[in-house]
Amino acid sequence: MTAEDGTPDHPANGLDEVVHQRVRLGILTIAHEARRAEFGYLRTQLDLTAGNLSKHLSVLEAAGLIEVEKGYAGKRGRTWVTLTATGGTALAEEIARLKLLIARVETTDTPAEPTDTPEDR
Repeated sequence: MTAEDGTPDHPANGLDEVVHQRVRLGILTIAHEARRAEFGYLRTQLDLTAGNLSKHLSVLEAAGLIEVEKGYAGKRGRTWVTLTATGGTALAEEIARLKLLIARVETTDTPAEPTDTPEDR
């Protein structure tokens, strides 16, 4: 991957802030695995309050990454989350960037020397 000027682009530069946030990445991953995830399951798995989960779902829905469906299971109201095609693509791209970052770390035997030391400042 390269920047617009043709120089190599660091993989961290392509991380999507909407997707990369811990809870939202968890929601997308669970929705990908389950195909259709129920609100209560997401809340339990990610150890969230209902309000916190609702806010994250709103962000993902506004970005077009998930669809939220409300309905009933028996007499109880339920909310289900489904990953959209756009969400699947965004998740795959995020995972690819993370794999590039992991590969960079794994191929580095020793930490690089700092390029900016206090004496340089």
